[in-house]
Amino acid sequence: MFFQHSSDIWRDFPELVPGALYAEGITADAVPGARIAAHAERATARLAGASEGELPEVQAWRRTFTRMGLKPTQYRCASEALLRRFRKEGSLPRLHPLIDLCNAVSIGYAIPIAVFDVSRITSYVEVRHAAGDETYLTFGGETEHPPAGEVIFADAEGRAHARRWTNRQSGHSAVRDTTANVLIVAEALHDTAARDVESLLATLTDELNGLWPVTPKSAILTPAAPRFEFPGQ
Repeated sequence: MFFQHSSDIWRDFPELVPGALYAEGITADAVPGARIAAHAERATARLAGASEGELPEVQAWRRTFTRMGLKPTQYRCASEALLRRFRKEGSLPRLHPLIDLCNAVSIGYAIPIAVFDVSRITSYVEVRHAAGDETYLTFGGETEHPPAGEVIFADAEGRAHARRWTNRQSGHSAVRDTTANVLIVAEALHDTAARDVESLLATLTDELNGLWPVTPKSAILTPAAPRFEFPGQ
């Protein structure tokens, strides 16, 4: 299996820095509370000096959404949405230890992170423009068809595992209690994205190693090396 971005995405967004990580052996019984709190403290400190919409990481995604023809205050990248909720409520809901951890790392870095159950993916995931015939399963169980041209995460069966690039994931490949093997993707476009995504991947690797008996594999992708390969199911 593999993860990659289409050549069109690299052409249109040359500033993109994607990081990908694969891990096996995830379970639902880990207790990441202290680790989550540490990343939440970092987010709190950053929000004390600026709103989430003023952070350079979020501003870069707002510009990207505008370029895609989306109103950035209507459709927010995942990290902005999480930061906004965190600022208003002081915490994030607990869903699954891996999701809770990734959400905490996401608000700490202000970078969107997607997590996919590999067993629910067919052959590959490619970030590309939709053809218009793909299917997307909402968390409420409804099926949608992203319009042609929308940036989606698509697999070999035409399933859209995320819509509007970093806006919303699909319920089909969401992490659940039975999830064991995962693909984690972090993407950034701001000026220090290369340094920050490298730091984020290192942080995630350390956190995963501290919670599960896993040996994560990760890489930062580039136009010259755009594909991240990982074991299939």
